[in-house]
Order: sequence, then structure tokens, then C-alpha cells
Amino acid sequence: MIWTEIDAHISRVSGERFQSQQRRSVSGGCINQGYAVSNGELTYFVKLNQASQVAMFEAEALGLEEMLTTASIRVPKPLCWGTAGNSGYIVMEWLEMGGDNTKSWSDMGQNVAAMHKATSSQGFGWKINNTIGSTPQINTWTADWAEFYAQYRLSYQFQLARRRGGNFPLQERLLAAIPELLADHQVQPSLVHGDLWGGNAGCTVSGEPVIFDPATYFGDREVDIAMTELFGGFPASFYKGYNEVFPLDAGYEHRKPLYNLYHILNHFNLFGGGYSSQANRMIDQILAGQVAR
Repeated sequence: MIWTEIDAHISRVSGERFQSQQRRSVSGGCINQGYAVSNGELTYFVKLNQASQVAMFEAEALGLEEMLTTASIRVPKPLCWGTAGNSGYIVMEWLEMGGDNTKSWSDMGQNVAAMHKATSSQGFGWKINNTIGSTPQINTWTADWAEFYAQYRLSYQFQLARRRGGNFPLQERLLAAIPELLADHQVQPSLVHGDLWGGNAGCTVSGEPVIFDPATYFGDREVDIAMTELFGGFPASFYKGYNEVFPLDAGYEHRKPLYNLYHILNHFNLFGGGYSSQANRMIDQILAGQVAR
């Protein structure tokens, strides 16, 4: 029984006997099953997927731990992960969500800015590859940001998209233009969440900001801020709080579509549909902006 094995793992890691009595289905994101698991006193959040996907959960746990070490923003603490039968699982701290307000979002901006001040002497990338949604995300350490972004973000997504029948006529022109598009932008490797949209951010019932479901790496901090604007945007107080702590550099608005193209290509690779035409419109916009500058 999968839950018996998970309970035993929780007991070993926590040092306290845990036997789940209640298991309530909750959202686990687009690709996982999520459960609130309780023994009547303690509650944990458990995500399940196929056993073959356990490396995704390990990378998620390591990403959460990386963010925890910055002591900048609340994330759910990972407890353990592994396989049980045909299932892979991750167990983490349960956080009761639902108390956001203007101050919460201002704090969120300030705390994300503080996290972005964590840097790496190894350059851009991360210690392991991880996933963006269920798509592999390559994090090979690279000294140059433009090279990293062209090769391990856009070019890789374009390769996957071709296998899905995607057609991006200006792909090579765009990839060749990236060094010029980023030429006047001095980038330090910042610890980024990597998948920072509204579905991966919120506040506890006490109003404390939380981010979760990371696709962690060290990159340009603007990739996080750009993504917050992709699907409707965060409240204005988030951006005000962020800029109070770590103001965005000049030219961010020009770079924003380049960075969000990564996520639109990934959505095409995950879901298909109209994301290919949206990606082509973005490529046109980016290249038109290059000519106009």
C-alpha cells in the first residue's frame, strides 16, 4: 500500500511515528496529484506522479532547499521523496493558504528581490537539470548569459517544438540575434524561481507570501519578473515592493518578450494549440524591436 510506505518514510525522516488517518485530494498543479495527509495533529502536502518521474520531485526538493538557504521568502519545506510501487512522491510542509492583501504582495515583491540577490560564482545554470512543468530544463553551468539563454532555454525548446510539428520560420534569426539583444545588459547570476506565475505564488492565511513549484536555477532575475506579467500580472504592490529592494535595470521592457517566449514555447510543447502562433508573433515583435533600437 503506497500510503503505508509514505507514512513510514515520514516517520523515519521526522523522528516521530506518523500514520495518516485522513487523505484529502487538493491541487497538485497541472501534472501531479496532490493530497493533504493528516494524522489528526500533523498535516503534510504530498504530490504523486509515476515512479519514473521521481527525479522531478528530487529536483523540486533541492530547489526548495536552495531557496530556503537564502532566508528571503517562505517556501514549503521539503521533507522526503521517493517511490512506492508504481508511484513517485514528494512530501513537504503543509501551508494553509488564502490570506493575501496589498501588504502581502508588497512583501512578496521585497522578498523575491532579496532572493534574487543570492548569486553563484559558477555562472549561469544549476547543480542538476530539472523540469519546467514536465519538460526537461537543462542547467549546464555557462559563463555567458546570452549563450546560456540561447542554447539551454530557447534552442532546446525549439528542438522539442519541431518534434511536435511546430513551425518557427524566424527561429535561427532570433537565436543569432540574442547576443545583440542582450549586449547592453549586465547580468549577474541570480537565484530565480524559474516558473513564477500566479499559480505558483500566494499567501498563507496569516498573509505571509509564499512561492512554490520551482524550476530553480541561476539566471537573469528578469526572467522571474517577466513571467509574473505573462498571465495577467501580479498586483501593482508586488512590483513596487520589488523595485524598492532591487530596482529593475533600464531596458527590461524590451527584454521581457524575449524571456517570456521561453514559457510560450514550453506551453506549445506541453499543450500544443495556439501557442505556436503566439510564439511566432512574439518572435516578430522581438526582431522588430531589435531593428527599431
